[in-house]
Amino acid sequence: MAPRTRLERVRSRRLFLQGSFALAGFGLISGCGLFPSQGRSGLQRVGLFHVGLDHVPPSLATLYDELGLLQYEEGRNIHLDWRNLPDEQVARDVAHEFVRDRANVIVAFENQTVRAAMAATSEIPVVFIHVDDPVANGFVQSHAHPGGNVTGFEGGGLGNLTEKRLDLFKQLVPTLRRLLVLIDPQDPTTPRLLQEVRRAAAALQVEVLEDEITEQGDVERVFNSHSPSDVNGVFAISPNLQTKFPALLTELGTQKHFAMMGFRKEWVEKGALFSYAPDLAPMGRPAARYVDRILKGTKPADLPVQAPDSLEFVVNLKTARSLGLTIPQSALSHATHVIE
Repeated sequence: MAPRTRLERVRSRRLFLQGSFALAGFGLISGCGLFPSQGRSGLQRVGLFHVGLDHVPPSLATLYDELGLLQYEEGRNIHLDWRNLPDEQVARDVAHEFVRDRANVIVAFENQTVRAAMAATSEIPVVFIHVDDPVANGFVQSHAHPGGNVTGFEGGGLGNLTEKRLDLFKQLVPTLRRLLVLIDPQDPTTPRLLQEVRRAAAALQVEVLEDEITEQGDVERVFNSHSPSDVNGVFAISPNLQTKFPALLTELGTQKHFAMMGFRKEWVEKGALFSYAPDLAPMGRPAARYVDRILKGTKPADLPVQAPDSLEFVVNLKTARSLGLTIPQSALSHATHVIE
């Protein structure tokens, strides 16, 4: 049998992770003896969905755990319908399915599923988790007064992080002169974020080289079209790319010896050079409490959007050494986590 390509291996891994987590998620709720199944009459129905088959949201497990602490038991008083999906079009179909099934609450992880949920319903409460700038994206009216049927938890922290991220990139890679910026033209947030990147890069005297990615095959094409000799760093700015292809981007970036910025510490643990972002896993707990309050009658409009109050600066020194970089101590002194 011919050896599989990197793309085929990643596809296989994505399917494995999807199936494995579906079983693991079921075990968290009903397979460990924690929540015995006792029939399905009078259940609160919660639809949960996410786009990105090569990983699961780090806050999903903590959300499940917190619901258990709040005395929700699968099959007795709640039914959790979790879906991990390949793209936004499928998410739109699933959102309409949640509406047809009369979900009491929809939990939407990241931007693509929020857009899908909002397109499907203006009545069923939607709790989002780790989206970027929900006001600029039109998900809510303001953090204090969300309005409508949508509220939740921002995943990037208040304010524009692009400038700070590029400043850190320049500190870690002093020779950064040409930055490969990966964009998804179908992501509605791309124009706003691209403008931020261009402005911040210009201030640092860094040239921006833009390349488009929409499908998995585009990722291999881009990394085969460039080399560390013509670009000094890689920055995937569109949230669609950050959720759909993080494993493939990190794997190929590491194999091709590019200095890459990650958007979560998990990227850095897999080989990206650094990340500057909140720890997303703990967000599942307050999200579960919002679900609980909504199921008990609170309106989403009365629950303010929350943003993380701290950010993690994670650096992978092993990756730095493989790239021939010596990280300045002045930069390392600000790191919250260092991977040796």
